[in-house]
Amino acid sequence: MNRFPLWKYLLVVIIATLGIIYSAPNLYAPDPAIQISGQSSATVIDERALSMATKSLDEAGIAYFGEEHNGKSALLRLKETEQQLAAKQAIQSAMGYNYVVALNLAPTTPEWLRSMGAEPMKLGLDLAGGVHFLLEVDTQSAVAKRLESTVDDMKSALRKAKLRYMSVRLDENNVVTAVFGDAETRDQASALLRSDYPQLVREEKADGERFLIEMTMSEASIREIEDYAVSQNLTTLRNRVNELGVSEPIVQRQGRNRVVVELPGVQDTAEAKRIIGKTANLEFRLEAKPSELVTRKEAFGFRSELDQRRFGDAWLEKSMILTGDHVANAQSSFDSQTSQPQVNITLDSVGGTKMHRATRNNVGRRMGVLFIEYKTRMDYVTNEQGEQVAVPHQVVERKVISLATIQSALGVQFRITGLDNPAEASELALLLRAGALAAPMYFVEERTIGPSLGADNIEVGVKSVQIGLALVLIFMLLYYKVFGIAANVALVLNLVLLVGCMSILGATLTLPGIAGIVLTVGMAVDANVLIFSRIREELANGMPPQSAISAGFDRAFTTILDANITTLIVAVILYAIGSGPVQGFAVTLSIGILTSMFTAIVGTRAIINLIYGRRARVEKLWI
Repeated sequence: MNRFPLWKYLLVVIIATLGIIYSAPNLYAPDPAIQISGQSSATVIDERALSMATKSLDEAGIAYFGEEHNGKSALLRLKETEQQLAAKQAIQSAMGYNYVVALNLAPTTPEWLRSMGAEPMKLGLDLAGGVHFLLEVDTQSAVAKRLESTVDDMKSALRKAKLRYMSVRLDENNVVTAVFGDAETRDQASALLRSDYPQLVREEKADGERFLIEMTMSEASIREIEDYAVSQNLTTLRNRVNELGVSEPIVQRQGRNRVVVELPGVQDTAEAKRIIGKTANLEFRLEAKPSELVTRKEAFGFRSELDQRRFGDAWLEKSMILTGDHVANAQSSFDSQTSQPQVNITLDSVGGTKMHRATRNNVGRRMGVLFIEYKTRMDYVTNEQGEQVAVPHQVVERKVISLATIQSALGVQFRITGLDNPAEASELALLLRAGALAAPMYFVEERTIGPSLGADNIEVGVKSVQIGLALVLIFMLLYYKVFGIAANVALVLNLVLLVGCMSILGATLTLPGIAGIVLTVGMAVDANVLIFSRIREELANGMPPQSAISAGFDRAFTTILDANITTLIVAVILYAIGSGPVQGFAVTLSIGILTSMFTAIVGTRAIINLIYGRRARVEKLWI
């Protein structure tokens, strides 16, 4: 009656073994480490770069071990967590700003476990891992960019209205000044601009024989542009984080123009910093004609050193055809004829119209693709207290990546060539696909949160699990005797399976997640209590022990299923509408419900069947 077939016992053993294997990596604490990679995906990290890094650590007297590199990045493990920041500063100073030096945590999982795909569970920022970035949005640049576009529109509107002007320009203080030769023309232009551009505050002046209109953006309009820039950058950052595949990220606004990005459980922090921190965009401009006025053209170098040596600087018109804001999709691929890497661009409808209008009348001329990159560099200075303090400053690089002849009118689809390698093409496609930033962003603060900062939370969380588990084990043992032993074995197995499943799924454990584990420990024995109480009732009604065991498990199953399904529905709703820590709690609770049902119903019964199922006659149950 109370015997399992062999396959059921094998199933329990296999699942228990897998749970032990995939939960085991969590017993190995990671090492503090420094990770080095290139600012560009084309940068190669070789023995020379690694040697430069190790030499700087030797000179700084910082102990390290286990140095390794794979061509794209290098990793140096440190013996003390407190030395990470000093090591980063020493390496960055020695290697320069063509390299990204980031704090990291290097796993110590044995190779035989890693070969089976077993990795430790990710820990949230409040426990022991992840990276915190505070970025500032350059909203002044967003306002200037909007005004530059407005100035071009103003000139077109004045020419269309046949109002002759001497100049319309934007100065460094974001003041637009329109100059006219007589008061009547100025007054007519003022009336036109008042109706077309109500967001501008105007002031009319006279300077000798010149009649001026000075225009500035209203405070309400500036605030609107700033809000749009920050909101657009938030959306773009979320897209980039999704491209990185980070679980449970936090990307949120802080104050008027700052953004907080928290990436719990990130291993490759250098890659995260490069992709998230890189502010890149494209501008499409026509090559300037030799007869073009110097004030209407600009010179730019080529991004490729070979092209720079061959062609020198490229002169492009100051006016843009369009920017990367109009890119709807971007995919990297290879040119079928030359096998060189390229990026296939798809524009939105507005961008396609602008591109077609600009190129249909300029077939035979060359169009340049200008790559604009905003970088944050850190200078380390000594403050009044004698401490090394990082001071960020911004660098803007503008390089031409392609200068090709327009063969025919272009539409919504075309391609960009002139890239160094497939990795660079893939990175450019990712940045364009994730969306262009409405304004540049700069790193204000960077923190990698290690075990020392979350030690108290870890200690309290682990202690709460231990105390909860111990109390439940003691209660079950004293109250249900032999059956309590079976329940306790199943409860420990449930905890192992829960940790193993979270490790397999790559879930991030936070402090609320530990609360979910504690709750699961308590809920896991609910099913056993229902089963054992039912067995006691059947024994009290005079049913034989073997029949009471079978009836207890069978008749309590429906109640257990109903109770756990309702809790699982609540957990799913929490995950759907929650974010961050709330989702972490929901994930832990959901996995715990499923594993507890398996261990309580299948695991406990397998143990009870092993104890009592082979006996021909059972006189008394120790329950």
